[in-house]
Amino acid sequence: MRILVQKFGGTSVADLECQKRVREKVLAALNHGYKVVVVLSARAGETNRLLALAEEWSKTPDLAERDSLVSIGEQVSITLFAMLLKDAGVKARSVLAFQIPLVTGNEYGEARIQSINSDWLHAELEKYEVLVVAGFQGITDDGKITTLGRGGSDTSAVALAAVLHAEQCEIYTDVDGVYTTDPRVCSQARKMRTIAYDEMLEMSSMGAKVLHIRSVEFAKKYKVPVHVRSTFTDDPGTVVTQEDSSMEAVLVSGIAYDRDQARVTMRGVPDQPGVAAAIFGPLSEGGVLVDMIVQNTSRDGITDMTFTVSRKDLAKTLEIMQKVSDGINAREVIHDTNVAKVSAIGVGMRNHSGVAARAFAALQKENINIMMISTSEIKIGILIEEKYVELAVRILHEAFGLDWDMGD
Repeated sequence: MRILVQKFGGTSVADLECQKRVREKVLAALNHGYKVVVVLSARAGETNRLLALAEEWSKTPDLAERDSLVSIGEQVSITLFAMLLKDAGVKARSVLAFQIPLVTGNEYGEARIQSINSDWLHAELEKYEVLVVAGFQGITDDGKITTLGRGGSDTSAVALAAVLHAEQCEIYTDVDGVYTTDPRVCSQARKMRTIAYDEMLEMSSMGAKVLHIRSVEFAKKYKVPVHVRSTFTDDPGTVVTQEDSSMEAVLVSGIAYDRDQARVTMRGVPDQPGVAAAIFGPLSEGGVLVDMIVQNTSRDGITDMTFTVSRKDLAKTLEIMQKVSDGINAREVIHDTNVAKVSAIGVGMRNHSGVAARAFAALQKENINIMMISTSEIKIGILIEEKYVELAVRILHEAFGLDWDMGD
């Protein structure tokens, strides 16, 4: 049995005409001899509408009930689309996560997949040509509905492709592939034919919105080829796959940026063992993800500690840090939200030197000050003033030769 998983996002299923276009994609796959598992998101705007209802009814909505509410959007999408397929003579049925079941933990709003009953899915594919599955949702061991977080339908689709040993997972969206950077910021951005899993992970974590980061983690772990394509064209798109020697030959593959940054500094920190744990331990316990960290040179046994967090976590961070500050007798806690991060990403960095120097020189030429730096094996991230972020993206894109026509 040849199986293809196709996922369509909210703009792809927004209305009847959009869903008819999706049906053509599914029929084309059937004509190529596939059994098809179609994973759908809620129609565009529906999840936000349901979340607004929850906020209207309750100042502090119960998380389990909120997940039950927002999961309705996907149920609407799959049942409507299954009707369209049946009207076209296709043997199809709609499937909710609890029917499989797709089991998750109980982290409401950000649940993680624990298991999927692939035997049930294979049995249903023997009976039907197409299964239309609700993305974004799961169910706990004790029968409560969960959701996987924004973009979670991508993760649903890749996880299903993994357990079904599908030939490929096609992610259809309103963009036609993965670009070297955001085309809205840099007109010279180029679409890539392929991108390595690790590069896509870094691009997603650094602010690129093309794929949900956990979907890329699944794809890498289970070696699922993911094909990012547009619902609205027949362009070939971009394949996210295992890296090869041709990818390693390119120094930098893409430039990402992230405006969702806040810089926090605790001044007058005693420079002694255990202080870093006293600062970052409570943040971890509070569920705050810390990114860049810099500790200034100690003077007279006193130092400053600076780090970055997501802006949505800033209020919680400042509350925690004030308590920590009082406990360790630090002088003060200050913060800045007028910052952003730009990152150069590429598996070629593993085998080439000089990436940081080239990036720093390019920014210096435009008098863009570097506030903080973080690195990994295939990434260099640079914190700058937010007002310079678009200029910095264009500068780095040109500095690493990404403006060239790469034949994509």
